[in-house]
Amino acid sequence: MELEVRHLRALCAIADTGSLHRAARQLGVAQPSLSTQLRRIEQELGGALFLRARTGCRPTPLGRIVLGRARPLVAEMRTLVAEARAAAADGPQLRIGSTASRALAGWLRRLRARQQETLLQMDVSPNALLRMVADGQLDVAFVHEVEGSPLRVPEGLRLRVLVEREPQFVSLPTDHPAAAHPVVQLSELAEDRWMVDPTVDGEWDAVHRMLRTAGLNPRVLHGDYHTAATLVATGEVVTVCQPTSQSRPETAVRPLAGDPLGVRLLLAARTQADLEAVCPELEEAYWEAARQAPAYREWLEATGPESAVPTP
Repeated sequence: MELEVRHLRALCAIADTGSLHRAARQLGVAQPSLSTQLRRIEQELGGALFLRARTGCRPTPLGRIVLGRARPLVAEMRTLVAEARAAAADGPQLRIGSTASRALAGWLRRLRARQQETLLQMDVSPNALLRMVADGQLDVAFVHEVEGSPLRVPEGLRLRVLVEREPQFVSLPTDHPAAAHPVVQLSELAEDRWMVDPTVDGEWDAVHRMLRTAGLNPRVLHGDYHTAATLVATGEVVTVCQPTSQSRPETAVRPLAGDPLGVRLLLAARTQADLEAVCPELEEAYWEAARQAPAYREWLEATGPESAVPTP
């Protein structure tokens, strides 16, 4: 048996969903068929790739090695297919990469308004996106650089600074005592559990440095920020968040006293022309998102004229 892209796609689906049943639904195949396929793949590779339990499937050490090689191959094939279809339809697409941002929807909307078709690639790793731009897999990438953890910018890339320093806020339950204040002191969160996504380049180091500088040593859980948002809403954790995040009935977004954590927002491309072609729309979208976030808008107005939110 020779491994094919469909086999790698199946492995990624099992790892992403944590379940043979859910992976089969995602792939549009019967679960027994997927189980048989997995057994054959494991026989071919000479070892178990997943630990099966009633609670689901999780990768073995061998599985993590295979998945580490499989994911970029699957992503590259997906990009190849998308580009081929776009070329066949005679409709060139702008290939955009981005880390998570509330400005993204407005940026894409503005590009569509000028009849620019886009293909979006999301990734939690700014360094991975920059490599994709350098390798020609993306045309531009909108990324963030965590303070104290410089990005590894490939040679030849052009950069445009969108925001020199964006403060990072905290998301906490609305019934947390600190949520009653317009600005939160880190000391008010000393007894809370924090959640950080360690896969975000530089994030864990920056948060750990921030807490250590404040003399705090809270319990820190690892998890993605979608999970963190859910746990904040149920009162389990607090977490850092982008200032453009908006409060919800269950959660409050507040600035941290002294702005101890910040990021730099960058747009990267291989040519200056590529930067100039999309930067105005991104700037408009970002400041639109800032105006729609009350806590961030108030912070910008309070920090001085140089930080004021541009008017529409």
